[in-house]
Amino acid sequence: MDAIVETNMQNHMKEESREKTMVSNGCVDYKGRIADKQTTGGWKASPFIIVNEVAERLAFFAIAVNMVAYLVREMHQTLPNAATHVTDWIGAAYVLTLLGAFLADAYLGRFRTIIVFSCIYSVGMVLLTLSASIDSLHPPKCTKKPCNPATTSQTAFLYCALALIALGTGGIKPCVSCFGADQFDISDEKEVVKKYAFFNWFFFAINMGALLGITLLVYIQVQFGWTWGFAIPTVAMFCSVLILAAGYPKYRYQEPTGSAFTRFFQVIVASLRNHYKGVEVGHGGDLYEVSTRESDIFGARKLAHTEQYRFLDKAAILRDIEGNRKNRWRLCTVTQVEEFKSFIRILPIWVSTIALSISFAQLSTFFLSQAARMDRKLGPHFEIPSGSVPVFSVINALILVPVYEKLIVPYLRSKTGHPRGITSLQRMGVGLFVSVFALLSAAFVEKMRRNHSNPSSLSVFWLFPQCFLIGTAEVFTYVGQLEFFYDESTDGTRSISSALFLSEIGIGSWLSTAIVKIIEAATGGDEKGWLRDDLNKSKLEYFYWILTGINGVNFLVYLLVACIFKGRNGGSVRDESAVELQGESLQNDDKRDM
Repeated sequence: MDAIVETNMQNHMKEESREKTMVSNGCVDYKGRIADKQTTGGWKASPFIIVNEVAERLAFFAIAVNMVAYLVREMHQTLPNAATHVTDWIGAAYVLTLLGAFLADAYLGRFRTIIVFSCIYSVGMVLLTLSASIDSLHPPKCTKKPCNPATTSQTAFLYCALALIALGTGGIKPCVSCFGADQFDISDEKEVVKKYAFFNWFFFAINMGALLGITLLVYIQVQFGWTWGFAIPTVAMFCSVLILAAGYPKYRYQEPTGSAFTRFFQVIVASLRNHYKGVEVGHGGDLYEVSTRESDIFGARKLAHTEQYRFLDKAAILRDIEGNRKNRWRLCTVTQVEEFKSFIRILPIWVSTIALSISFAQLSTFFLSQAARMDRKLGPHFEIPSGSVPVFSVINALILVPVYEKLIVPYLRSKTGHPRGITSLQRMGVGLFVSVFALLSAAFVEKMRRNHSNPSSLSVFWLFPQCFLIGTAEVFTYVGQLEFFYDESTDGTRSISSALFLSEIGIGSWLSTAIVKIIEAATGGDEKGWLRDDLNKSKLEYFYWILTGINGVNFLVYLLVACIFKGRNGGSVRDESAVELQGESLQNDDKRDM
């Protein structure tokens, strides 16, 4: 009997010990059980995700930075047309993140979405390699102008390959950073600090992949041809899928929660229905919520009621006690309403940071066109490929991220008391401010280059300031956006929230295309206007001046929006806190206290 009692006590103690190591964010392991911190997630799982991101970004940037050159030299397109086609393609890749995020949150889950769209991406890479390697899929070499343009079928084949790559990017990008963040439990004060370190190292991985893509692979493209230049990133893409799959037993998985957009529409319909019936919002006592520990959104925790956007609370007004409480088109829970409120809150921040992406678009278009017409010699026997010029921006990011994480954050934390040194909103503001000076530098350098007696003799290192400043702006803004959009999202909208900020890059690329087209139409076309096929006869600095003004106005708008922003925890640009570091459990009355 004593042995039985002792055994039972030991089993009970083991069960209690195991419960203490269980995550509280609803994640499960690969067997569908509540994830155990000792065997899953954290830095045991994150390296697979980070290495996967390096491989995927290597493939993407190897294409993005040299696609303008490929379209001009191999497909015989004009420079303005090639630049707009590339920005359109990049724009589509990032706007499609909304589709990938929807599928991940609603049906597939983040891990399955990444795997499926990585396979689509790989097929696109194979087609792109075939386009460059098979003679019948591109026009013959041009010996003298006018060159024979690519046929409709050749162009269609190439664009089909690029479309699959864009679709693959759209499915992967919104899920990878969120999937990495899912590996850390935000109610564990040790893991939550590691999560924000993960965001910085994730951005470091992006730039490491970009560095390899725009140096090694661009050099291979120049020296050994487009076939090798596209074949190697194709192999890297296949490897990225295998690397991610290798960590399968170690990951924590957030179950899909159903369509967030359907829930949003339900809140709108229910609130309007009750409004037209004359329902008024009280003081929260008559708002409906399920009595279970979890919310009725599968895999999502309950959210506490907030006073902001009180009109939407009408969707949760409980008028008929005996009525049907299962019809969400008539009656929503407080958690469902708060989920929609959280999504609405981030939209002004999203809108007020889009203009920065217009500046980023120039890294893969006109910055490279400038470099192609400058002296790129590095010693007597080596010439820097024009597509490698963004390395100035990437190296800056690779240096700044570790310095910021290891030196600047601890210093700022000691001064401000904030766990990240400064808030994510403040960090984004710094990036927006720096972007204004990046475009100023670009305008001055281009004017000097064009007015130089021999523009081709001007060193390419004059482009270093504008690339360096763009890289600095990206370090501050991109990581700040990663933190902000993840923290302000809910369990059911993580991927969609991440896709929302990624779509800024796509919309910024499209806006860049629109501005180029408007300038071309208003100034005389690509033969007499500001932006001509011959860059030495263009007035590209005027284009940069316009972008400088756009970024300046955007910064002022952002300051206004950020100062009045109130997040889920009641935080603003001055006191917004990303996490609760005091260990408040989300299970205690489902409240989020500062």
